[in-house]
Amino acid sequence: MHQATVIPHRKIIREWLAPIVTKNTAYAICLVVMDLLLFGLALSAAVLLAQPALQVLAGIVTGLVIGRLFILGHDACHQSLTPHRRLNRWLGRLVFLPSLTPYSLWDMGHNVVHHGYTNLKDFDFVWQPYTLDAYRRLPVWRRVLEQVYRSGWAPWLYYGLEIWFKRMYFPSKKLMPTRRGIFTADCLLVTAVTVAWVTALVYAAYATGQSPWWLLSVAFFLPLLVWNALIGFVVYVHHTHTRVAWYAQKKDWSAASPFVSTTVHLTFGAGIGNALHHIMEHTAHHVDMSVPLYRLKQAQALLEAKLPGHIVIQPFSWAWYFETARRCKLYDFEQQCWTDFAGQRTS
Repeated sequence: MHQATVIPHRKIIREWLAPIVTKNTAYAICLVVMDLLLFGLALSAAVLLAQPALQVLAGIVTGLVIGRLFILGHDACHQSLTPHRRLNRWLGRLVFLPSLTPYSLWDMGHNVVHHGYTNLKDFDFVWQPYTLDAYRRLPVWRRVLEQVYRSGWAPWLYYGLEIWFKRMYFPSKKLMPTRRGIFTADCLLVTAVTVAWVTALVYAAYATGQSPWWLLSVAFFLPLLVWNALIGFVVYVHHTHTRVAWYAQKKDWSAASPFVSTTVHLTFGAGIGNALHHIMEHTAHHVDMSVPLYRLKQAQALLEAKLPGHIVIQPFSWAWYFETARRCKLYDFEQQCWTDFAGQRTS
């Protein structure tokens, strides 16, 4: 373990990264085109393959490619995919459509709230843990649901219900007090894409002599289930770790250099990091959102060299993941530790 250095001001750290931030429009467009082609091929395979097992496999691959497209859109939404703001907005909307993500609402919830207040209680809502008292005040059905969410088996349910359905698809005024025309327009766009996708699959089912329900299952519901599981898992492991804290007071949160300390760099083998467009090099992304995804690996390595002892680096294994899920149920903000559902300290 390296001796921890003092974390410098964020402005200084960004100066370290300045030579890395260069954006490449041609390369970004190539990535978009490649992943759109992969999406089209995988979806076509789910529709046209003769064997049901191969259709299921193609549906799973389609969901994973939706994840790749979303990561490109995530970069575009941060204005880091290309140097052109308008192009980023159009590309972002385009590659968000397979995941049925309303661009402007994601922008508000992710860029403004999550990045502005990462792991700050009552601000950052993504996987925010309850305290023991707050958990005990929940109705029984909601306590059971929280147990399911934090079991490790249901990131798909958490993201689909708590993030997409409640906060991004025609969100209520309670959860989204700001009302803008672009929010409604993006939700209507997502609705139109959903109707077109479902209609095309029903037509394809009759044209190929297949059951419409079967084709909807393998070429619509299954890809979206895989996508929700992927994004729910990714946002969970990015900021949930026994060494990562949550904060109740803004002054304590600010003092903790949250752009570094609340983020996990999860490492993988077998090219998985490349397959996920380097989104797991997540500390560099939180330090400077303008770093393009195709330069995150270099930026992360630089930060880890200059800030030894401060960045949480976690080699991924399913044993680690389920142990984290077992230990990180509730949070004690006074003791700054994770607890189980009985309030017993686990970190």
